[in-house]
Amino acid sequence: MEYKNIYVAASSQHVGKTTSTLGLVSGFMKKGLKVGYCKPVGQKFLDINNLIVDKDTVLFADLIHFDLIPEYHSPVILGKGATEKYLDNPEQYDLESIISEARRYMSNNNDISIYEGTGHPGVGSVAGLSNARVAKLLDAGVVMVVEGGIGSTIDMLNMCIAIFRENEVPVLGVIINKVREEKIDKVTEYVSKWLDRNNLPLLGVIPYDQTLAYPLIRSIAKSVSGTIIYNSDADNNKVARILAGSLIDLEKLQSSTDQLLVVSTKALNGAIKKIESIETLNKITHTTLSGIVATGQGTIDSNTLNYIEKNNLPLIRTHLDTYGCVVKISKIEVKINRKTPWKIKKAIQLIEDNVDFDRIMEKV
Repeated sequence: MEYKNIYVAASSQHVGKTTSTLGLVSGFMKKGLKVGYCKPVGQKFLDINNLIVDKDTVLFADLIHFDLIPEYHSPVILGKGATEKYLDNPEQYDLESIISEARRYMSNNNDISIYEGTGHPGVGSVAGLSNARVAKLLDAGVVMVVEGGIGSTIDMLNMCIAIFRENEVPVLGVIINKVREEKIDKVTEYVSKWLDRNNLPLLGVIPYDQTLAYPLIRSIAKSVSGTIIYNSDADNNKVARILAGSLIDLEKLQSSTDQLLVVSTKALNGAIKKIESIETLNKITHTTLSGIVATGQGTIDSNTLNYIEKNNLPLIRTHLDTYGCVVKISKIEVKINRKTPWKIKKAIQLIEDNVDFDRIMEKV
């Protein structure tokens, strides 16, 4: 098979690049291909055994089981302060050669390589490495990911695709992500009309899955500047919705699992007594809570501690007030990572079930 390159770009952050890349990598692997992964330009990095690599690269190393070599799988990191350093002395950085060397390695070791872009198409331009320029260096065709809608989606696509066409980079097709189930047919019909007129294939329409937006308890604690003082081993618990301490009733307790109780510490004991009473009366055998945020000052009585320990509930203490916590939690940007294997599985399933892989292969 001839060697192929695919560059996954997106209209902006948090649209679904990593989700789409996960699914594409897994799908091509299931076709029997040796698939490589590279994040050519990263921004947020991890230090793994003194190796500085983009955080997404670590996730894919776990998935594909490759030996992570930073100069090939995460060749350029534009982290904090990189912009100023580059602009002060651009002649000291031969970033294009670094990326080209990574491409040669990927070419020699894989049947097909998936390159994950960074941010919106213009990110990296300050160092001469916009997504379009990087895709050109990689000799890659672009799969563009955009969030679902009609007018807003088309407007964003028109703007984003222009930068790739300017750099003479082929756009293989478009994935429309996060589309509400009831709007899938309408979005597909009308966005397809614009895509057809612009000779752009629609590769897939991905339904919105609320569970991919669930944060973990550890993310909650960080967002409210809190400390998990009980059952910190359960910090991987996911949070589906917030349950206010003043609004506890049977309907809310039964409406979903993985609820986060947010309540002032002074009102916590009363809230737990009410929850226990409702559970006993309605024969609810397992708590629907995934954790508790206790705000402000106050003491926790033994009955509350017994409930917390019996259900292995992580308890976060924070100096913020209850309203402040809810605001902070609502602003959490949720990303797929190694700590959320259930999200990885769901993301892969969504892409594999809704993207036309054969149509992609026809284009590369």
